[in-house]
Amino acid sequence: MTLPFYVSPEQITKDKADFARKGIARGRSLVAIEYGDGILIVAENPSGSLNKISEVYDRIAFAAVGRYNEFETLRVAGVRLADMTGFANSREDVNARALANVYAQQLGTIFTTELKPFEVELLLCEVGDSTESNEMYHVYYDGTLEDEVGFAVMGGQAEVVESYLEGRFKTGLSMSEAFSLARRALEAADSERALTASSLEVGVLERDLERRKFRRFRADEVAGLF
Repeated sequence: MTLPFYVSPEQITKDKADFARKGIARGRSLVAIEYGDGILIVAENPSGSLNKISEVYDRIAFAAVGRYNEFETLRVAGVRLADMTGFANSREDVNARALANVYAQQLGTIFTTELKPFEVELLLCEVGDSTESNEMYHVYYDGTLEDEVGFAVMGGQAEVVESYLEGRFKTGLSMSEAFSLARRALEAADSERALTASSLEVGVLERDLERRKFRRFRADEVAGLF
């Protein structure tokens, strides 16, 4: 009787983590930065129709990097959950923390039980009535959940981009200053490549807007920021 092939749980987990990290690193980076009047999200994305940045609910934005079909499935599920919660209870009961917890549970279950983990990282941003009440939650491929303060970076050369921001970020930035900082941080990952307006996707949660705080920048608005 032949013995079944054995692989330790530690090795399986390591292999899954390495697989997911490599898939995410092959993509382009995304940066979210708090500024004086809200949260600005900038992503390298040459596609005009396959968005990395989207609205989930009144004050909440969804951003993702990695495999598009996988994070789009999660985004749609999150929008439906937010709508159902707001309809059954009240709009104030929908918050980024609850959605991030649901996503963390889903990704954790997939990472543990499925042969192939999702190659995605998610960011849930919620703009508050003040800068201090803003919330940003980073959800990793294995369900790990972290709250971010000031800025968040995902995908591509995330460590390089994050290192650039750590020494230059400050509170109270204007929107144009936040965009300039985000653009330079993304360019830091590849000093030989200069970003153009057509290669960036930009979304913002603006505190001073009416009920729906999310706004996506048009191509001419992105060019104006340059």
